[in-house]
Amino acid sequence: MESSFSTSAPSPASPVAVVLAAGLGKRMGAPIPKVLFTLGGKPLIRWVIEAAQAAGIPRVVVVIGHQGDSVRDTVADLNVEFVWQYERKGTGHAVMQAEPLLSTHQGPVVVLNGDVPRIQPDTLRSLIATQVQSGAAAAVVTVLMDDPTGYGRIVRRPGGLVDRIVEERDADPDTKAIKEINTGTFCFRAAELFATLHQVTNNNAQGEYYLTDVVSLLCHKGLSVVAVQSADPDEAHGVNSQEQLAALERLGRTGNLP
Repeated sequence: MESSFSTSAPSPASPVAVVLAAGLGKRMGAPIPKVLFTLGGKPLIRWVIEAAQAAGIPRVVVVIGHQGDSVRDTVADLNVEFVWQYERKGTGHAVMQAEPLLSTHQGPVVVLNGDVPRIQPDTLRSLIATQVQSGAAAAVVTVLMDDPTGYGRIVRRPGGLVDRIVEERDADPDTKAIKEINTGTFCFRAAELFATLHQVTNNNAQGEYYLTDVVSLLCHKGLSVVAVQSADPDEAHGVNSQEQLAALERLGRTGNLP
């Protein structure tokens, strides 16, 4: 599909992607950053950046931290920008590191995780178009999972808008029964994103600043958040362990790599 957005001379109103790639990846059992593990012979983070660029997003900012120089060197040829997260205080804190670079940005801000390699360009196009055309302050990609264990749950309002996202560690039994989950892929209006990030607290089980808390804060302000439900649950699968990486590799051997 042809891109909906020009990849030349991005304007302040063009979409920008912020890719989170500062994590340690302790459960991977190797000293390299998690986003540098390979899927189908390609580092995880390259799948994500290339999907964003294929979707027509002309500007990509990568948030680096743990062994950031190695991450930077791995994707330096992809014409991206970098910001550092020197302290790992959660996903909300990570996105805030991009604020100085995007202080004049007026268009959509797409937030992606560098360890979720199966996100598709068509999904990103749909996400951006839905956020822009609906006038919502934010849009989030969701999927339905038979077993949503481990993922943040999407709590909707009666009319269908998203009300909040609840991480599993903070969820009660009723919320854990919800099968619609957060993929971690968002599109925000820039002004609302950064203003609201400054209001996020770390009053949760992890003691971190969750990007997902922006959703409930936006709703409390009377702004709308919409969901873009993907029909492919595989788009949500991140890599937090060697077992999960092996599962994605098996999908690749059936011809289903991104």
